[in-house]
Amino acid sequence: MTTPEITDSHCHLDFPDFDGELPEIIARAGLAGVTRMVTICTKLRLEPKVRAIAEAHAPVFYAAGTHPMSAADEPLATVDQLVDLSNHPKFVGIGETGLDYHYTAESKSVQQESLKIHIEAARQTQLPLIIHARAADDDMARILTDEHKAGAFSCVMHCFSSSAELAQAALDLGFYLSMSGIAAFPKSTELRNIFAAAPVDRILVETDAPYLAPPPYRGKRNEPGYTAHTARVGAETFGIDYADFAAQTQKNFDMLFAKAAAYSAAQV
Repeated sequence: MTTPEITDSHCHLDFPDFDGELPEIIARAGLAGVTRMVTICTKLRLEPKVRAIAEAHAPVFYAAGTHPMSAADEPLATVDQLVDLSNHPKFVGIGETGLDYHYTAESKSVQQESLKIHIEAARQTQLPLIIHARAADDDMARILTDEHKAGAFSCVMHCFSSSAELAQAALDLGFYLSMSGIAAFPKSTELRNIFAAAPVDRILVETDAPYLAPPPYRGKRNEPGYTAHTARVGAETFGIDYADFAAQTQKNFDMLFAKAAAYSAAQV
């Protein structure tokens, strides 16, 4: 019996937690059915390192942007800079970007400016926007809604763990919600209920590795292969067979990350 294939839609393989181990980590992911992963660059000056990882490993794609918690400390990205990066065949998303008022509320104005730059790059490239949202639900819903009215773009709410109201605002815009290890934590019943109320064709799965490992690895270093543990909880949340849930999330990923899907198809 073959292992159902899934995609880790968000991880950070350039982080030092994985130094010297990437071939083994990617191999373990494959054994778990995780046949693709998107590694995310959070500071544009690190883009060459992240790009090199994607170039060196067939299952790995990448995205780049300025993380909101770094928005005040890094040079502000430009639309042209992000559009230029998108010419790489394995560059498949814009971000992560977004708003984080939990730790960095003092930089909210520059975070919002940075977010709008990334949104415009997503419009121009037709690549999905990858959103980080924490303790900023009202501003996030307002900006995404207003900007979408000004010109459509696609988007995933990465590692979604916000309110039902923000989830609905995102879904109303045609966006996707991504389940991370947080959704698999025993006490995350309310979050699982938010996911269960969403259309299953708008759900992705991810690790955010090296962070947020799902049970039974909670508290340890996360890695892409552990996406399977979160996906099994996702299947339970939606009340469907694991193989069916895995197949649905693959369809969802291919729909949103169409460039990655086309690249994968071309390699067959």
